[in-house]
Amino acid sequence: MIYHQIRISMKPTAPKAEVENALELLRQLGRDLDVVEHWAVGRDFGGEFEYGAMYALKDIDAYHTYLHAPLHRKIDEVGLPLVDNMISQDLTDDEDPEIGAKIDALHADRFANDAALVDLVSGLGSYEGSGAADESTNRAK
Repeated sequence: MIYHQIRISMKPTAPKAEVENALELLRQLGRDLDVVEHWAVGRDFGGEFEYGAMYALKDIDAYHTYLHAPLHRKIDEVGLPLVDNMISQDLTDDEDPEIGAKIDALHADRFANDAALVDLVSGLGSYEGSGAADESTNRAK
């Protein structure tokens, strides 16, 4: 199982209704995407972030499906312009010694084939973690 999590803080100017819409789209992704085994979207406690989302994915193929789902891309378009700082993390019990490299490759492929997504991420105050290995997407302060 791969547990993919994002933690986000919003721009101070982000309209509350737009934030709520983005959070609802994250919930819809959990409800509607068949490869998501379990999910949670809500407030984030214990750090500098306001909200978080976690999706439990059975394996690397499910992770690929999740990353490339049209709704996931819509969430990027709607939500990323509202985000100030974001971290993406993965926890897995998969014993494949190459699982980390496979996760990195999925993210690298996604960014390599979507210049508009790179632009969206480049507009964040900071972005760290899964998928942020490339300097074009890692703008940590």
